[in-house]
Amino acid sequence: TACDSYTWIDGITYTASTSSPTFTLTNAAGCDSVVTLNLTINNSNTGTDTQTACDSYTWIDGITYTASTASPTFTLTNAAGCDSVVTLNLTINNSNIGTDTQTACDSYTWIDGITYTASTSTPTFTLTNVAGCDSIVTLNLTINNSTTATDIQAACDTYTWIDGITYTAS
Repeated sequence: TACDSYTWIDGITYTASTSSPTFTLTNAAGCDSVVTLNLTINNSNTGTDTQTACDSYTWIDGITYTASTASPTFTLTNAAGCDSVVTLNLTINNSNIGTDTQTACDSYTWIDGITYTASTSTPTFTLTNVAGCDSIVTLNLTINNSTTATDIQAACDTYTWIDGITYTAS
């Protein structure tokens, strides 16, 4: 039994199973000794492992790949006991990061559903980008606060305030 091919004592390389070849030797008594080859040829095979991953992928060879590739191979043993060579066809899509810069008065409700009332640059939120990988957004928020004050005015008879209304009494 052999994988793919077998070279016998007759010098011929066989690539298929056969039970007909014979070869004549001389035995210890000086007589013919006819040997018949009963050969089973099992075949190796090949295959492709197609994978898609985000940022990195650790394959059966134990290597972590961080870029797309179609060249790594790994040899396994198939059910017939012959080589089974697998080629990795890997597509690596990348995650990305970004910053959402916002300015608001008094408070701001972000995509995380939280209402922030003070400036901050630490909140993050994870979305999925078009490649199906993480897209991590960081909020860079500036909160400006409203102020209140009293406008003290003195006037004779009438006064028109900034709201455009004339009131004629204190």
